[in-house]
Order: sequence, then C-alpha cells, then structure tokens
Amino acid sequence: MTNRVNPVADLDLLPGEIEEDLRASVRDLLADRCDPAAVTAMYDGDRTLVEGLWKALAVELGLAGLLVPEERGGHGASAREAAVVLEELGRTAAPVPFLTSSVIATTLLLGSDSGLLGELASGARTAALAVPWSTGPDGNIATLTADGDRLTGTITSVAGAIEADVLLVPVATASGSAIHAVAATDATVTPVVSLDMTRQLADITLDGVSGTVVLADAQAAVRRALRTGAGLLAAEQVGVARWCLETTVAYLKVRRQFGRVVGGFQALKHRLADVYTRVESAAAAAQYAAATLAVDDPDAALAVAVAQSYCSDLAVLAAEEAVQLHGGIGMTWEHPAHLYLKRAKTDQIALGTAGSHRARLAELADLPG
Repeated sequence: MTNRVNPVADLDLLPGEIEEDLRASVRDLLADRCDPAAVTAMYDGDRTLVEGLWKALAVELGLAGLLVPEERGGHGASAREAAVVLEELGRTAAPVPFLTSSVIATTLLLGSDSGLLGELASGARTAALAVPWSTGPDGNIATLTADGDRLTGTITSVAGAIEADVLLVPVATASGSAIHAVAATDATVTPVVSLDMTRQLADITLDGVSGTVVLADAQAAVRRALRTGAGLLAAEQVGVARWCLETTVAYLKVRRQFGRVVGGFQALKHRLADVYTRVESAAAAAQYAAATLAVDDPDAALAVAVAQSYCSDLAVLAAEEAVQLHGGIGMTWEHPAHLYLKRAKTDQIALGTAGSHRARLAELADLPG
C-alpha cells in the first residue's frame, strides 16, 4: 500500500472527561430548546426556531469557536470535540449551521489572517463555503471568474447560505483558486425546496458583486475544509442512526400486538440486532476519522473515506427501519421519524457520495479499479 495505515493504538479513541461534559451540555440544551414539533414546522416555512437555537449553541455555549485557536478568539478544541457536538445535533436533527459555518468555513479560514475568523468564533457572524453541497473533498471545485474584484455567476445547491452573513466564494486564478468573502446581502440567495428543510439549500447569484480576497492560494485549503466536513459529517450520521435505533427499541418494548409486546418477536429482534451492530461499527469509523483529523494524521484522508463510505448508508438504513418498525405512526407527519429519514437521505449525497468515497478509498489502498 502507498499510504501508511497507523495502528489504532497510536491514537487514543476513548472519550475524555471534557468530551463527556461537552456532550452532556449540548444534549441538555437541545432537549430544552429543540422540540421536534418546532423542527417539523420548518417544512411549513416556519424557521423561527433557527436563530434562537443557533445563538444558544454558538454564543451561550461558545460552540461557534470550538475549532478556532485561543489566540484568535476561539477555544482551541479539535475535531474530536466537534464530532461530539455533531453527533448530538444529529440526534435531534437540529437546524443550525454548525457544520457549514463552525466546521467547514472555519477550517477554510484557519490559514487566513482575515479578522473574519474571530467574528465566526464569537458567533457574531456565520459563513458558508459557496460550493454545491454534493461536492466531495476530491471532487471538482466549482469556481467563478472575476473581472477585477467583481464577481459574476451562479452557484447552485449551497448549504448554510440561508443562515450565512458571509459567503466564501471560490474564484479561478492563474495558479488555481482564491477565496473571496462576499456579504450575503450583496448576493441573491434563493432558497430552494429541499428534502431536508432543516438544512435547506439555496442558489447563489452574484451580479458584479465586489468581494474581498481572504485566501489567495486556496485550493488545498478548500479540500482540507471539505475533508474535515466529510469526516465530521459521519459523526452526525451516527447521531441520526443512534436516535433511530434507541427510539425504535423503546417503542417496540411497549407496543403490543396479538396479545404480546411486539419487541418479543424474533424477526424484529434480528432486525434490531443487525442495526445495532452496524451502528457500533459506524461509531468506531466516525470516531477514528475525527481522531485522525484532530492530530492531522497522515491517514486522515483514508479514515474519512472509510467513515463516509460506511456511515452515510448506515444512517439511511437505520432511519428506514425506524419508520417501518414504528408501523402506522411512523408514517405520520406528527412523529419525528421522517425528520431523520430526510436528514439521512440528504447526508447520503452531501460532501461526496458513498460511492465516490469508496472510489477514493480504493485509490488510497492501491486497489485496482
């Protein structure tokens, strides 16, 4: 193999006290402020939940600056802590721009001396990388062309753009690409009806808009940001899958049919056992990806490809099983199961499909095509 594969023993994969305390704090806040009924209301156009919930997470808990170094106004945490947050956000299908702003945009700006990074860390502003949400770490990065400092063009299906104050726009240069920061108010941001309205996509149109260069040579930084996003998206997918499994198990313990508890039927036990073993495997893959990203391990690209190859499909399986095993109630609008199925299906093609990550994994492992 071309790439060295470190033994897992090289990395401490056990959660520490800080991670457990962080998990408890995030879970308590989401239990208080992220009611499933309010999340469901977003499909009727009611987005009032988003602003208050994001302020509580970003400012009150200080999560917006989790990945920002202390000397630049953040907490100096790592991908491991960010993975804890994303798993809890996945458990509630929380409609906040943590992944798009506090992970992807923030990681992109770590190599810049722009003061925008400090504003993101404080929660005063949010940002979104203006590329289609399906763009993977090794995919083609859509870029605009600039006429001087004026940008013109359209970028479709951008995640986080609706909540963003600043758009980070890749622009083609002679040497590769640069990142221009554009005020969201200077662009036309058109929300599009999305399968997952808790992470609604938008089309961005720029018509002679002026931007500020925040990264002159950005190609490597963009790929690093997308890789970090893909690796930590796996943690969110694990959170989705855990909610689906735990909620379904709890339901089948009390649901009675034919005079007995449904969970006692052997066929259903087998289905739940299958989901359980897969969820545990997904958790291990996601945790390893976060650990490698946290220390910039040489195997991070491989670990991210493994995690996304597995976790994206597993989350869909768990959500489908949750809907089916809840029976009639699982098909209703009032039950939150549909929120998780929609999140899982959209995550399945976000930041690169499972197939594209498997293809990348084959390259890294020197497997023939």
